[in-house]
Amino acid sequence: MTAEQLREVREAVPFQPFRIHTTHGRMFYVPHRDYLSVSPDERAVCVWTDRAASVLNIALIGELELNAAPNVPRPVG
Repeated sequence: MTAEQLREVREAVPFQPFRIHTTHGRMFYVPHRDYLSVSPDERAVCVWTDRAASVLNIALIGELELNAAPNVPRPVG
């Protein structure tokens, strides 16, 4: 994953909510473009929620799931 790929998804028109899947199995839902910011050095992203923020190493992002619904895990298998 690259910072440029994340920016492309964030800036898509129309915006589509997406979920970030890390290589460690964690998931982060991005409901709106304002909930994701890329660090100036392009090595990390911050995913905001209504109550907190998580900073992720971009190198550890394994997948982006487009058109994701909030808090609904995708089927495994």
